[in-house]
Amino acid sequence: MIQFPYGISDFHLIRTKGYLYLDRTVAIPDLETVGRQLVFLRPRRFGKSLLLSTLANYYDLYAADEFSTLFGDLAIGKNPTAERNQYLILRWDFSKVSAQGDLAAITGNLFRHLNECIKGFAQKYQAILKFPITVYAEDALASFDSLANSVKNSGHTLYLLIDEYDNFANEILTSDPRDRVRYHDLLEGEGVLKTLFKVIKASASEGNISRVFITGVSPVVLSDMTSGYNVATSIYLDERFNALCGVTQDELILLLQQTLQAHQQDSSKVADILDVMRRFYNGYRFCEVLTLPLVYNPTLSFYFLRHYQQNGDMPRQMLDGNLAMDAGRIRYIANLPAGAAVIDQILDETRTTPLRQLETRFGVEQLQRVQHDPTYMLSLLYFFGVLTIADVDGMGRLVLAIPNLVIRGLIQNVDSVTLF
Repeated sequence: MIQFPYGISDFHLIRTKGYLYLDRTVAIPDLETVGRQLVFLRPRRFGKSLLLSTLANYYDLYAADEFSTLFGDLAIGKNPTAERNQYLILRWDFSKVSAQGDLAAITGNLFRHLNECIKGFAQKYQAILKFPITVYAEDALASFDSLANSVKNSGHTLYLLIDEYDNFANEILTSDPRDRVRYHDLLEGEGVLKTLFKVIKASASEGNISRVFITGVSPVVLSDMTSGYNVATSIYLDERFNALCGVTQDELILLLQQTLQAHQQDSSKVADILDVMRRFYNGYRFCEVLTLPLVYNPTLSFYFLRHYQQNGDMPRQMLDGNLAMDAGRIRYIANLPAGAAVIDQILDETRTTPLRQLETRFGVEQLQRVQHDPTYMLSLLYFFGVLTIADVDGMGRLVLAIPNLVIRGLIQNVDSVTLF
């Protein structure tokens, strides 16, 4: 019986407890060569946290003894790079940082998270750190400086992993379209988030940090932190990483065959079941190369397969509750001054939705344009996973479309609530 890792993003747990792992380690050599500080964007529930956990286990100096167990039968285990198990790993998860309250409250929330991660780092690596790390309760940026210096002076180097870098800034932005003050205070001038990335940039330039990998949903924060952190390489539209997160159809066919065999059901049913999953869960393309296979949402796919494995039939409810909360981001667009027209446009199956290019600058200065300019709204809907790249027309424009019936249902429900 397949143990589907539904809701599990811990690579070590998945690999040591026999859960299904779809091997994406073949991409590690390309990730190493494309840049030393990377930004990778995907919609929610697409496996970004598992990707970071995989990288953490591959590069962690303290995981070297388990390399064979964790990676031996995977692509990278058969042909590892020279950097395997060479770094000390520091990981931050901004989805754990509350966006509630004023600037002081948010800063306090951020600093507490950073400091707790730094304390955990100090405890984990204390045996090899020659110099102590000082944690400053009121200034986590100083704590990070202390950590970086301790690592460097101990003869080691750091790999920094940041998950959901844009989470609490997005929460502020989408909770109220008019709430620009708190967002501005976080990112403009000497805002704490902008300053944090300036510190990361400085540490990298000084050799204290060797690599940085940042994940998020949208580039909303990137524009406003660019002057403080203008050294990262964005790889979210790179064709090499189109399926870095997600499930391919070939993988899904094999999983369906195994699931049916477990219930002694005829394998001829695979085509019909696959057709249902294709209509409800498939359709994502994260680059402009139309020949690459589309990607299925992994959370929804595992939700479906786990139910079929347990019950021998398809779930009556095709939408997993984990994605229902994405309706809030659709509602954010629908409630903008020109948002209702954009929602109507993408729901109209008789029309195409062309876009010259995806807009990637969503800073404070562009917030007014987001409220009125369909280009910005359509681009945000793409990054939220509400739209995907379906085609490139004769004029070289991207043709965006709703990827599947689950997302269409979410939009229609939000639209009806908004209108009535």
